[in-house]
Amino acid sequence: MRTLEVLGSGCPNCRRLEANAREAAVMAGVEAEIRHVTDPREIVAFGVMSTPGLVIDGKVVSAGRIPSAGDIALWLSES
Repeated sequence: MRTLEVLGSGCPNCRRLEANAREAAVMAGVEAEIRHVTDPREIVAFGVMSTPGLVIDGKVVSAGRIPSAGDIALWLSES
């Protein structure tokens, strides 16, 4: 099972990224646990200064933008 973490306060952009991540998991055909991280200290611990951020299996793959579900699905299939 893959772990995806959406980093952000819960704003509309963060929710959109979470929706894209869920869609991407379906597109890639992978089982994924998606967690929304809202604690600023946890977000900064990842080195992310601009949200929303996306972490796949502990690795930051995006920060400060909303990648498409297609991009996220590609990252899921590559790693």
